[in-house]
Amino acid sequence: MGEFVRLEITDSVGVVRLERPPMNALSRQVVEELGAAALEAGLSTEIKAVVIWGGEKIFAAGADIAEFVESDAAGIFHYVKYLQDAFTALAEIPKVTIAAVNGFALGGGCELAMTADFRFAADDAQLGQPEILLGLIPGAGGTQRLPRLVGKSKAKEMVFMGRPVMAEEAMRIGLVDRVYPPGEVFEKSLAAAARYAKGPLVALAAAKSSIDRGTEVDLDSGLQMERGAFSTLFGTEDVKIGVKSFFENGPGKAEFTGR
Repeated sequence: MGEFVRLEITDSVGVVRLERPPMNALSRQVVEELGAAALEAGLSTEIKAVVIWGGEKIFAAGADIAEFVESDAAGIFHYVKYLQDAFTALAEIPKVTIAAVNGFALGGGCELAMTADFRFAADDAQLGQPEILLGLIPGAGGTQRLPRLVGKSKAKEMVFMGRPVMAEEAMRIGLVDRVYPPGEVFEKSLAAAARYAKGPLVALAAAKSSIDRGTEVDLDSGLQMERGAFSTLFGTEDVKIGVKSFFENGPGKAEFTGR
């Protein structure tokens, strides 16, 4: 769909593919195309789950520093807002999303991976927020999404030191969900996404929203959100299918329509 970001569909899974050699640096154009891909993936009735992939060698090495190094504070403020908006659009795709991470996911690349619901990484992958080494801090969600995944103390260590972590350590601290040999990462991500694509899509979207929104508010407000979403789902076709299948065949046998 774009020069550097493609959105392809395989078995109801939308693959957001970064392709800006050699490092998939996140230029303004790449960010714009990522935002457009997020919108299209969210609205498409053909796409029922999403994989974000940078290719076999590298996920994304971060922002294209050359584009903004001469900018003033006002210019950077607007650029970062634009970047955050694009990443928020990816995070809010109302479908299950998986980041398939090969190679480096550093700076904006790590922040991009954190927009996904899950991260599957190669065993030689490296993830981190090295902005402090430039006298900066993460600007595309790193100071916000990272502590929500790994806790404040570990997030501070990663951000303060700028040290990348290997995939196994990333999985131990909760930054990565699965680790595979490099040649298997994309196929494993695609297969997992395809399984979610066969699920009750309205319920999955409601669960995603309830968890993401609910963890940002107080418990009572979160419970109210959950109650509203739970009640609304009783108007879906999938609940009727799920309940009927449960009584006739036992749990886990329903074939949902996504409606």
